[in-house]
This record gives sequence, structure tokens and C-alpha cells, in this order.
Amino acid sequence: MPLTLVIANKAYSSWSLRPWLAMKVTGIPFEEIVIPLRQDDTKARILEHSPAGKVPVLKDGSITVWESLAILDYLAEHYPHCGLWPSNPVARANARSVAAEMHGGFQGVRSHYPMNVRRRYPGYAPTEDSTRDAARIEALWADARSRFGQGGPFLYGEFTAADAMYAPIVTRFVTYDVTVSDESRAYMQAILDLPAMQQWYREAKEEAWVVPAFEFE
Repeated sequence: MPLTLVIANKAYSSWSLRPWLAMKVTGIPFEEIVIPLRQDDTKARILEHSPAGKVPVLKDGSITVWESLAILDYLAEHYPHCGLWPSNPVARANARSVAAEMHGGFQGVRSHYPMNVRRRYPGYAPTEDSTRDAARIEALWADARSRFGQGGPFLYGEFTAADAMYAPIVTRFVTYDVTVSDESRAYMQAILDLPAMQQWYREAKEEAWVVPAFEFE
């Protein structure tokens, strides 16, 4: 029985993108269920799959896993050949810490730059909090790339769960025209060039749902 991943709109759902991208890049087969956000039946439909009432949710037979980072860990454990965490123990410890910091932090970026892969807002003014968060994110990227990234264009050379965790940040930085270093821009382009990422963008543009709270004039 294939895995099932329950996600929200591709246009807006940063948490959904993370495991979806990891599974697409690594070739883990799955079926997806999309539940659009902020509809009259959204909450009820999500509760059919998870008592937490949030997406994404991974279903593997009788097993239900929720929260993006938990899903990535579950996939790494059950599909070790996919290399979702670096094989080097030092790099792996760093990648887990970097991913956990993303999972629990950067509220300034999250709140000021809501994910919307269908739009561009050039010259969008940052806040003090979003600027501080963006600087920390760039520092994490630069440290991982300089210490562990020699084998490829991603944070730890090859694509890992850490890259999946930061992919929505890449989309936010693009959408809101956030100023970044040349090194960060190169890393962001590597994420954007992934065929799976391009598929996500295409399918987001095809969605009919619009959530006004995530659309700015």
C-alpha cells in the first residue's frame, strides 16, 4: 500500500511543501490528498486524517505521522537509502539542529512573509524581526555550505531533509524580494531548479483557491 500525504494548498502551505518535496526528490512513492485552507469544511476534512487538526499528515497503513519534521524523520528511518540525513555524523548532527531551528523559530519571517508562490512583491519592506531572522537563516546556510557542502549545491552537498525544511524560506525570499548574498542566491537557485520544486510551482498556479489573507495589493 503506498504512502498517503495529506497537504494543503500548494500556493500557501509551507509545512506541506517540506515532506512533499523530500518525497518527490528522493523518489519515495506516495499518493496525495489536498485539502484547501480556510474553507467551510477545512477543519472537518483535516480531522478525518489527524486529531491534531493540522497538515501535513503522512499515513502509512495504520500509522499516522504529523508535523513536517516528524514526517521527515519517519521517512529517513524507513527509507535510509534515500539519504534524507547526511551520512557523516558531524554533518548529520548539524543538519538536525538546523532543521529543528527552522521548525521552532523564525517567527519574524513566517509572520511578515506568508508563503505565496503565485505572487511577487518587489520592494516589500522588511521589519526588524524579519531582517534579524533572515540574517540568521543566511548564516546557517553559509555555515553548512562552507563546512559540509562541497559535494553538491545543497546545504550538505546532496539534498537532505534540511533543504526540505528551508525550501519554503526560499520561496518567501523570492516572493518578497528579500536581499541576500550571492552565496545564498546560488543556494536558493539550486532549490528552485529542482524538478520537484518546479512541479510544485506549476500545480500551485493551477489551483483555483484564493485566500485573501495571503494576498497583498
